[in-house]
Amino acid sequence: MTFTKTELDGVWMITPVRHGDSRGYFCETYRRDEFEAHIGKVDFLQDNESKSHRGVARGLHYQAGDAAQAKLVRVSEGKVIDYALDLRTYSPTFGRWQSFELSADNGCQLFVPRGYAHGFVVVSETAIFQYKVDNVYCPRAERCISFKDADIAIEFPLPVGELLFSEKDLKGVCFADAEKFSL
Repeated sequence: MTFTKTELDGVWMITPVRHGDSRGYFCETYRRDEFEAHIGKVDFLQDNESKSHRGVARGLHYQAGDAAQAKLVRVSEGKVIDYALDLRTYSPTFGRWQSFELSADNGCQLFVPRGYAHGFVVVSETAIFQYKVDNVYCPRAERCISFKDADIAIEFPLPVGELLFSEKDLKGVCFADAEKFSL
């Protein structure tokens, strides 16, 4: 696997090496020793999967306080544009976001540490999105920042009129009002 630092502090792009022939391919998607050598120790506790169709926008989600989660995300079917937004007040990239293309074709994975809001927009007909997390889901700690907040100015891969948000995500707060992470 290739581990590449992104422009965001602590966020890594991980590209598995695919070994293929006429039958298909094989690759390792996670190996603890390699992961820890580049990123450090993260104790993943749960794997999640979602399936969505074109235009679905999920996020920008995070869990506050002790319920915060680090995530290792990938797409096993289709393609998404994935987003990470740094909410750590002590970080050199606080308040910045970056987008990443994750697809079944490119096999790329993204590691998003604790203290980030995360979301994605599906740009293929359907997408299956998989993620490992290092903390279990905690409904009382769930938070959402609005994708539509003009202060963070997310650039969408599709026209805004084609995006589909959940009722909960439509109630997301603006970045200025969001709960942040401090030391």
